[in-house]
Amino acid sequence: MTEFAPLHVSGDGQKPRWRSTTILTVRHKGIVAIAGDGQVTYGDTVMKSDTRKLRRMLDDQVLVGFAGSTADAFALLERFEAKAKDYPGNIVRAATELAREWRTDRVLRKLEAMMIVVNEEYSLLITGQGDVVQPADAVIGIGSGGQYAVAAARAMLAHSDLSATEIAKEALKIASEIDIYTNDNIVVEELPCKI
Repeated sequence: MTEFAPLHVSGDGQKPRWRSTTILTVRHKGIVAIAGDGQVTYGDTVMKSDTRKLRRMLDDQVLVGFAGSTADAFALLERFEAKAKDYPGNIVRAATELAREWRTDRVLRKLEAMMIVVNEEYSLLITGQGDVVQPADAVIGIGSGGQYAVAAARAMLAHSDLSATEIAKEALKIASEIDIYTNDNIVVEELPCKI
């Protein structure tokens, strides 16, 4: 897991911006793939290069990827799994309940992490601001290299014949060449999907 690494405070006195890992999901040709890099940073130092930031849960029916502080991400992962068990077969409801709790709970509100949750039907982004987002194109990226990976994935979806898994891996490779907090030690998990 990547710890957030602060950048310098801007000249206008704003708080430092945080940087972290890259997680990407792509839904294409009957497969939903989720990919994550393996870099762990502490400040501006690489501590480890082969960490797994993806988890399977609920009898391998749900995949979760997370970016942010290690302890915070695991705390959220455990809470999501509990919510998913409370609402079996309904990850949208589980995600909504987690986001609501995350936004309103005084302790949870301080957690610095984001999650992508996918199953055969849904691709969801869950944030600490109470957001549960399902993008129309089913491409989601989080972490410091997330938007680079999303742009690369969308270009490949439009102009190639690659599979979802190949697109996720190649897009993350591109992000790793741009974002210093993302490496090219990439893990990809996949599930069959309805789209």
